[in-house]
Amino acid sequence: MSLLPAATTVAWPFLFAFAVSLVLVPVSRRLGVRFGYIARPREDRWHGRPVPQSGGVAIVAAVLIGAASFGLVMPLLVLIATGALAFGVGIVDDWLSIKPATKFIAAIGLASILIFFGFRLQWTSSATLDIMLTMFWIAGITNAFNLLDNIDGLCAGVALIVGGFILARLLPAGVGPEAQYLALFLGAVAGFLVYNFHPASIFMGDSGSLFIGLMISALALARSDAHSQSGVLSIVLAPVLVLLIPILDTTLVTVSRLLSGRSASQGGLDHSSHRLVAIGFSERSAVAILWALAVLAGLTGIAVQRVSLEWSGLLVAPFVLAMVIFAVYLAHVRVYEDADAPQLRERNITPLVITFMYKRRVAEVLLDVCLVSFCYYSAYRLRFSDAELTVFFAGFVQSLPIVLGIQMAAMFIVGVYRGTWRLFSLMDGVVIAKAVLGGTVAIVITILYLSRFEAYSRGVFVIYSALLMLLMTLSRASFRLISEFARRRRRGGPRLVIYGAGEAGLLAVRELLNDRAENYRLLGFVDDDPGIHQSRRHGYVVLGGYEGLVNLIRGGEVDAVVVSARLMDRSRLGQLEQLCTEHNVRLARLHVGLTPLVALS
Repeated sequence: MSLLPAATTVAWPFLFAFAVSLVLVPVSRRLGVRFGYIARPREDRWHGRPVPQSGGVAIVAAVLIGAASFGLVMPLLVLIATGALAFGVGIVDDWLSIKPATKFIAAIGLASILIFFGFRLQWTSSATLDIMLTMFWIAGITNAFNLLDNIDGLCAGVALIVGGFILARLLPAGVGPEAQYLALFLGAVAGFLVYNFHPASIFMGDSGSLFIGLMISALALARSDAHSQSGVLSIVLAPVLVLLIPILDTTLVTVSRLLSGRSASQGGLDHSSHRLVAIGFSERSAVAILWALAVLAGLTGIAVQRVSLEWSGLLVAPFVLAMVIFAVYLAHVRVYEDADAPQLRERNITPLVITFMYKRRVAEVLLDVCLVSFCYYSAYRLRFSDAELTVFFAGFVQSLPIVLGIQMAAMFIVGVYRGTWRLFSLMDGVVIAKAVLGGTVAIVITILYLSRFEAYSRGVFVIYSALLMLLMTLSRASFRLISEFARRRRRGGPRLVIYGAGEAGLLAVRELLNDRAENYRLLGFVDDDPGIHQSRRHGYVVLGGYEGLVNLIRGGEVDAVVVSARLMDRSRLGQLEQLCTEHNVRLARLHVGLTPLVALS
C-alpha cells in the first residue's frame, strides 16, 4: 500500500484525538484541583510544588471518544478493555499508593488477557517460550513507562516517538484498526504534552503512565509488513530498539538501586533524566537529549528491518555500544549521598558483583574485544562486495582469533589500560594509535608467516586499523566529551569571565568548571591582545579586552572574574578590584606554584 494515502488516513484520527485532548486536559486539571487529585512534593519526587495528576483521565477519555467515533470499539474490544483496566489500576495507585509488586502483578494479569486473545511475540519456534517472553515484555514495558514518568514531558514525549515508529512499521501493511487506534492514542498523548512541557501544569499520574505503557507494549506486537523483516534477529531487534530508552532507564535505575543496597521498587531521584540534570543540563535539555536518543533508537530499529542480517549488525553494534557507554557514564553520577564504597560492601551484595564493579578494567577489556571484532568484520564488509565476501569470509573466520589475541596483547603492552577515561588527553590518543598500529603490523606479519597472506587483502587491515583507532579514541574520550558538553550547556550558577586566554586560562577553565560547589557558567575570556579578540580559546570566545570587561561588570552581566594573566599592571589590577567591589562582583587571581607543607600540630 502506498504510504501517502495511508498516512492521510491515519492523520484524521490523530487530529481528532489531539483536538479532543486539548479541550479535555484543562477540564481534567480543574477537576483534579477541585477533588484533590494532586501530586504533592515528596523527597523521592522531582517536582517541588503541588500539581494536578489527572492528565491520564483526559488521555484515556480522548482515546475512548475517538475509538467510539471511528468505530474501533468492537474490532479492538480486548485492547481497549485492558487499557481501561490499566487506567483503573493507575487511578487506585494515585489515590491509595499501592505497592509496586501489586502493580506488577496487575500488569501480568493484563498481559495474560492480551496473550489469551492473540497478542504474542513470535521470536522463537516454541509457543511456550513466546508466551513467557510476551508476558515479561508487556509487564516490563508497562512498568518501564510508569518509571519513565519522572520529569516534565519525558514519558509523553518518548511515548509519541516510540508510537510514531510503531505506526511507521504498521503502515506498509495497510491502515487497519490497530493503526487507526494507534493514531488516536498518539493524538491524545500529543494534546496532553502541550500542557506537560516544563514547567508542567498537569501530570498524567500512574493512571496515564500505566495506560500508555500497556498500549505501547501491546501495539508493538501488532504484525507489520512481513516481507520487510530480514530474519528472526531483525524481528527481535526492531521492537527492542524502538523501546530502548524506557528499557535503558529501567535497567539503569534497577541496577543502581540494587548495587547501592536499595529496593528496586522504591522511588528516587536516580533516573537517567535526573542524572543529566545533576551534571549540569537544564530539565528541558535533559528531556530533549532522551527524546533525541529515542529517535535514534527508533531509526535504527526501522533500518534493521530494511537491510540484510549481515548489514544490520553494523548498524546496531556501534549504537548499542554507545548507549552502554552513555549508561555507564550516567551510572557514575552521584545521586545517593550514602553510596560510598565502604557502605556498599556492608550491603547484601555478593563479593563477585562488588569485585566486578570495582574492577572496571575488566569492562574495558570486554569493550575492546567487541570493538576489535566489530572493526575487523566491518573492514571485510566495506572492502568486499557480497559475492566477493563468500570467497574471503573463510579467511576472516580463520584469522579472527589471531587478530583478537595479538591486538589485545598490543594494547596491554603499550599501556592502553593504564589511562582514565575521565582524564583522557591527546597523549592517551597517541598511546591508542601506537597500540593499534603496532598490533596491526604484528597481525599482518603473523598471517604472512602462517599463510603467506593468501586469500587476504591489505585494504582490509588499513580499514580495520582506521576504524579501530577512531572507535577506541571516541569511546575513551566519551566521558570527557559528555562532561564538557554538559558544562557548556549549563544555565545556572555564577557567570564567570577569565582574564587571560593563555595556558593559565586553560588551567583555570579545567579547575573552575569542575567545581561542583560553585557550578560556574563560563561566559568567555578577556585578553589584552587585540589580535585574538572574537577568536576562540579552549572552545570559548575571547570577548574583548579590559574595556570590554569593564562594560560587562557595569552592565551586571558577570558575577565573578578570575585573573589568570601572570603579568598584569598593578594600577589596572587595583582599578579592577575597585570596580568589582562597587558592583558586588567576586574577583580572584589564579595562583600556580609550590606551597611549603606545614606540619600539623
